[in-house]
Amino acid sequence: MDRPWLKFYDEDVPRSIDYPRMPIYGILDGSAEKFPSKTASIFYGKKLTYKELKELSDRFANSLKKLVIGKGDKVALLLPNFPGYVIAYFGALKSGAVVVPLNPLYTESELEFHFNDSSAETVVTIPMFVEKAAALTKKTPLKRVIVSYIADFLPFPLSFVQKLRENPYVKRAKKTISGELLNMKDMISSPATGFKPAQVNPDELGILIYSGGTTGVAKGIMLSHYAVVANAHMIKAWGHLDENERMLAVLPFFHGYGMNVTMNAALLSGMSIVMLPRFSAREMAKTIDKYKPTQTAVVPTILVALSAVKNVEKYDFSSLKAIWVGAAPLTAAIKENFEKKTGGRAIEGYGLTEAVTAIMANPMKGKHKVGSIGLPFPDVDAKIVSLDGTKDLPSGEVGEIALKTPTVMLGYYNRPEETAKTIKDGWLLTGDIGFMDEEGYFYITDRKKDLIIVGGFNVFPREIDELIYKHPKVKEGITVGVPDEFKGEKIKVFIVLKEGVTATAEEFIEYFKKHLAPYKVPSEVEFRKELPKSAIGKILRRVLREEEIKKRGKNT
Repeated sequence: MDRPWLKFYDEDVPRSIDYPRMPIYGILDGSAEKFPSKTASIFYGKKLTYKELKELSDRFANSLKKLVIGKGDKVALLLPNFPGYVIAYFGALKSGAVVVPLNPLYTESELEFHFNDSSAETVVTIPMFVEKAAALTKKTPLKRVIVSYIADFLPFPLSFVQKLRENPYVKRAKKTISGELLNMKDMISSPATGFKPAQVNPDELGILIYSGGTTGVAKGIMLSHYAVVANAHMIKAWGHLDENERMLAVLPFFHGYGMNVTMNAALLSGMSIVMLPRFSAREMAKTIDKYKPTQTAVVPTILVALSAVKNVEKYDFSSLKAIWVGAAPLTAAIKENFEKKTGGRAIEGYGLTEAVTAIMANPMKGKHKVGSIGLPFPDVDAKIVSLDGTKDLPSGEVGEIALKTPTVMLGYYNRPEETAKTIKDGWLLTGDIGFMDEEGYFYITDRKKDLIIVGGFNVFPREIDELIYKHPKVKEGITVGVPDEFKGEKIKVFIVLKEGVTATAEEFIEYFKKHLAPYKVPSEVEFRKELPKSAIGKILRRVLREEEIKKRGKNT
């Protein structure tokens, strides 16, 4: 097929890559062989080398094998970003198990669904979440809970660490658990003499990761070892990653974006990873200033929060060569405001968990088009198909983005019908609406499921979102289609104002009238102190829409 994007690749980015057919754990083990004494992780000043991380993951894997956990068993990770996550992730894979990354902030009822759906019998978590995990041993297949203490990976005296380990959450969990409660520290204390990782077929399931449920019930996405490894190589090539770079990991590793961009690709490249267990704008600014990362990956709301940090100009962001932005649209206003205040360069990209994660982006060194999600990565074919799926569309025409890539998922777990709807003739239908320009740069206009139909007219919420962020009083906002008795749907916007300013709904509606066709003008404006967000900071349009449907249902 015609691939106009290849002409605009950075000079040293290959057009195709020979991906090694190896298990995911080969990422860590390979770098430990190449860079044994290089710092792999930095956590509040505590450093671990590649050799140390590799040996600790071997020990954890060996302990899992003694518990008769092996080929095909599911090991869930209910953890924030810290070295214990990396050890548990690669250790579980080395045992032959399938890793199930989960959001530790999920409620007990949400986790009940995930454990029942995945059939995970083992979970690794921290004391803060151990009571939730213990309760699930009574109503899911979960048999054992392994506790990892963040304190064990901090650069503090042993007496202080020991005090932190005397944890009330763990004491209570011991009384309620119906199964084993184990300590990760004990499991990684003994040398794994003679240990050999499980032999796995690269085409087999390695990661069972769940969609965020932002468009409905969460689905288990089956990723093969090969797909994850291939995607890490793509990211390494596109981002010019090597052992001289330093990655700031603030996106959670349990999300596909954080997992493969800030963990796997970074480790594959021999980078040092500076880890933050949770997002705080000021903490992130301080960390950039102190540890001088060269790259990081974020979502647009993180840029908004960083821009709003008081006196953000005093923090030195000059070490950052690239700030990769994905998971949600990067508006021109957000990009311009962030770059003006910090001097950092925000580069928009695109990915989806059904293809592991990042799959296209603007070039790091070459032509960067604001508003575009960039060019397909090496070995990624992309095209635009009509919304009914019957024909391919030429450049400039709007339709659904379809992908063919070595990183495509094996399918949705136990959902063959959903898989068949999403993968057709080897092409992954993304559900994202957009177009390709004549130079092969792609653009997203909206999600197929987010399209608002007002009296028969199609309205793309992103167009209104762009306008919201251009308003000088707005901190953040989003556009939602809500039920309407006469038009089918009408448009409502939710807005968070900047601190210290006031505004009226009428003021904003007049603003929209100046810039939009009449049928696109929102009918309602609601001001809020905050908006619902996913674990990585993506504003949840679906949650707001569901709130409105529920509210309007009660009123009719």
